[in-house]
Amino acid sequence: MTTKLIKWTAASALLLSAASITPTIAAADQTDKFSLTVLHSNDTHGHVGNAPERAAVVKKLKKEHPANLLLDAGDVFSGTLYFNEFEGEVDMKIMNYLGYDAMTFGNHEFDLGRSENGHGSLAKMVKAAQFPIVSSNVDFSKDPLFDGLQNDIITDSPENGQIYNGIIKEVNGEKIGIFGLTTEEVVSISSPEKVTFTNYIAEAKEAVSAFEAQGINKIIAITHIGFDDNKAIDNDQELAKAVPEIDIIVGGHTHSKLTEPAVIHADTDPVVIVQANEYNKFLGQLDVEFDSNGVITSYSGKLHEIGGEGAERDAGAAEILAPYTKQVEERMASPVGATSEVFLNGLRNLGGVRASETNLGNLITDGMLQKAKEIDSDVSIAFQNGGGIRSSIDKGEITYGEVLTVLPFGNPLAIVEISGAELKSTFEHAVKEYPKESGGFLHAAGMKLLFDPSKPVGSRIVSLEVDGIEVTDSKMYKAATNVFTARGGDGFEALGKAYEAGRVSEPGFSDWENFADHLKSLKTVSKGIEGRILAKVPFADVTTDNWSYPYISDLYYRDLLSTETDAFKPGNKLTRAQATSFIVRALELPTDHVTASPFKDLKDYAAATQNEIAAAYAQGIVKGHGDQFQPNQPVTRAQFAQMIKRAYENYTDKPYTAASSTPFGDLGNYNKEAKDAIAMMAELNIANGDQGHYMPSASTTRQQTAKLISNFILNIKQVEKAK
Repeated sequence: MTTKLIKWTAASALLLSAASITPTIAAADQTDKFSLTVLHSNDTHGHVGNAPERAAVVKKLKKEHPANLLLDAGDVFSGTLYFNEFEGEVDMKIMNYLGYDAMTFGNHEFDLGRSENGHGSLAKMVKAAQFPIVSSNVDFSKDPLFDGLQNDIITDSPENGQIYNGIIKEVNGEKIGIFGLTTEEVVSISSPEKVTFTNYIAEAKEAVSAFEAQGINKIIAITHIGFDDNKAIDNDQELAKAVPEIDIIVGGHTHSKLTEPAVIHADTDPVVIVQANEYNKFLGQLDVEFDSNGVITSYSGKLHEIGGEGAERDAGAAEILAPYTKQVEERMASPVGATSEVFLNGLRNLGGVRASETNLGNLITDGMLQKAKEIDSDVSIAFQNGGGIRSSIDKGEITYGEVLTVLPFGNPLAIVEISGAELKSTFEHAVKEYPKESGGFLHAAGMKLLFDPSKPVGSRIVSLEVDGIEVTDSKMYKAATNVFTARGGDGFEALGKAYEAGRVSEPGFSDWENFADHLKSLKTVSKGIEGRILAKVPFADVTTDNWSYPYISDLYYRDLLSTETDAFKPGNKLTRAQATSFIVRALELPTDHVTASPFKDLKDYAAATQNEIAAAYAQGIVKGHGDQFQPNQPVTRAQFAQMIKRAYENYTDKPYTAASSTPFGDLGNYNKEAKDAIAMMAELNIANGDQGHYMPSASTTRQQTAKLISNFILNIKQVEKAK
């Protein structure tokens, strides 16, 4: 801000005109110590569902500590359907009910700047506030929506629903200066449009000088600049070092869970920094004691967890929330505007999100990359930790409830600047457990990874491409991910170091919102796996650009393929004996102590194969022609479909009834069992045919078999297990 006007009370002005000295505090002897409790929140992001529990905690603490302030460090906007539906309205009603004393703006308060109504909802929220908003480095003067709302002054008589550079608040006879700061990074991570931002340290120094000129020696900064965010831009620790006259920093933006206060200048004039994590999970409490010179002589802080079994609920807050919750629940059941023609795989185990590429992981990272590019066009890749994907989505219309079940943590977007060497290190870590599951297994967009699980951990990457070009160690890349991963979660050391070095920006935007927006843009989803992440197989006759490679790799690491030779023979026709072996192994049917089959033409086959055929015959999965099995005969696509249908019925112990007639137009005079089996193959995403044709009489090749068996295991065995 370029101008600082200070509004004085008549008493203060008279006192200073009578004696050109710093005003004394009439209500208390200067030798007295003053105790204050600061209750604080930040980065609530529309998570008001626990407002009744939160209100009960606030009321209890206010009663126990009457000399208190209740402050919020911003990012009320964006993150849940409560925001999507009401754009801050319900949040402000709850904050008014709880009796907040002040808040500052977070970067997400400016998310709607490019919407049809611009910052209309933010201006409406400001007007609705029954307390003042403090903001020293945000200038709304060029946005007419805020005309009459911003006051370029520090005042001791603030009005509700107004924005001030700072305010002077009296607590138990003591005057406390409170001012606010918002990260300048808003310009690149949100949509401020006509709203501008100035340097946080310069504005903080000016605010402190203004307070000190009025004899205020207890100063609180409410900041949304981050506890340990990029030093090159702004953060609370740098603020404390640069402006030691501040006593308390109530922070936000980095969602830091400071279970104990952090302190700068602890041995001289302490600056105490607090932050209460995120999403209304906690209410922060800071207890401080000042000496007569306004120096903190003791402090203690804690985070009170909100909710949990047996938590007390406040009836008044519950009454405020109830009508909003009803509408949100209706919205949860409403469609996002997209329909999936395929099962979106968020399953566990090999083939699931913690060990393999999945179509759901691809969609999530595509949405992440799409959103990041809107913010920074230089972002070229995105990755998502599999542990953050918590559910699958069935075929059909996709609801908001399903999206939130898949991504329930509201993990915001981050953009990382990372070298090629660091990127390789990151993906080496991602695949170090393969084929075992790992929450740190990464799904990716804009890149392609080939790795060799037979190699030692740390040396598994064979190829890593970005936009079709091999990654260069020295080149810098911009990648989108979630904040948890960007900060080194799941043990990603390279990312953690990049974060510490200030190479991470946090534009926010919850993961589920990005996903929902991407789904809406697609309208119809038919995505399968695309070979973005491939585990190398030892077969020399299958190249990584072959469509069947992901399926062959899946079966290989499930130990369903022989490794006696280095050839897979993908185009070879599948025999009846081979088909039976595949299905028995996929079902994990026991082959020990089985009754011999009635077939007389198996004597040239290994005992293990004979036992597999006997086991499949005993379970009704295969049939013969009298005492002949014809093991060398090729299997047609129709025959194999029938074998898989019987395998399904064996595994689920229930008959399969096709939901509709077969979608394929080339089944001619095939019998009902064959048609039902082929319909099942389509309905369960095991086979999709080609342009409305199934080609039932064609022989099944080994590479087609890999896809069918892999999909059978995933879409039947693993789905049924998940249920």
